[in-house]
Amino acid sequence: MTATHDLHVVLGAGPAGTALAAELARRGHQVRLVDRSGEGRAPAGVARFAADVATAEGARAAVEGAAVVYHCVNVGYHLQVEVMPRIQRAVLAATEGVGARLVVLDTLYPYGETRGAVMTEDTPWNATTRKGRMRAELDTRYLAAHADGRLRVVLGRSADFVGPGVLNSTLGGAVFPAALTGGEVPAFGDIDLPHSYTYIGDVAAGLATLGENADAYGRVWHLPTAPALTTRQILTMVEERVGRALNLTVVAQPRPFGPFDEVFMAEYAEMFYQHTEAQTVDSSAIEKAYGLTPNPLAATVDETLAWYGELLAAR
Repeated sequence: MTATHDLHVVLGAGPAGTALAAELARRGHQVRLVDRSGEGRAPAGVARFAADVATAEGARAAVEGAAVVYHCVNVGYHLQVEVMPRIQRAVLAATEGVGARLVVLDTLYPYGETRGAVMTEDTPWNATTRKGRMRAELDTRYLAAHADGRLRVVLGRSADFVGPGVLNSTLGGAVFPAALTGGEVPAFGDIDLPHSYTYIGDVAAGLATLGENADAYGRVWHLPTAPALTTRQILTMVEERVGRALNLTVVAQPRPFGPFDEVFMAEYAEMFYQHTEAQTVDSSAIEKAYGLTPNPLAATVDETLAWYGELLAAR
């Protein structure tokens, strides 16, 4: 069955998928938000749907009738190398089968170590880590599927997420609650190096814009990302807003700390270079092409602290 209406299907109901579903609904699209449970609160105007898109049958059911499919699925760090290629195969086949377009939420991992050079869409893919090579292989297959005419595909790459609803990030659930309550705040690596963070609302706006514009397909774009500051500068913004110095612990080398347990850190160790060299993302291409402006980091810090404050109050 091919798409017969303006149905936008978002695969993955984590922070990015949920924010994207809400953004698409605000833009007037019919939206289906898919994860394995199909439960939980849905943004206004969004229908929840249960499917396991790592299987051919689940992926087909999830995308039935779609005009555009957004792949925002992720899995536990220790499962990524094994599971993400399986999800790709199922999602590509299912999306091709219904004649839909495919928008993929991507990472910076394919670039590998850049020795601090600013990352643009023309940066070479030089990943040497297991997860970086895996992501580069997936992206090569996505772009090949587009080039071969199987379906239209576009990739949107994001830096580390930050913002309301973002828990599992180095600038997320380990940082903001502790900042608000006086607890121990972890900071990875050299916090005096520039490090880009992408506001979760800009992830959503960028992916939705790519999905809507036929001329965007067949390439990689960097999602709108505010100019990089050092992690210390961002933490200083947090201090100014909470009115006290943070109880900061710099995690200079990969080791278990707080919510970052042994299982996670054992897998994250190969990616720790992201915190020992500058990580600066240039998103000027998508900004100029589609008139997008990244949320200023100061506003992002304000919104994120407010969201975590409400979360703590509710608990």
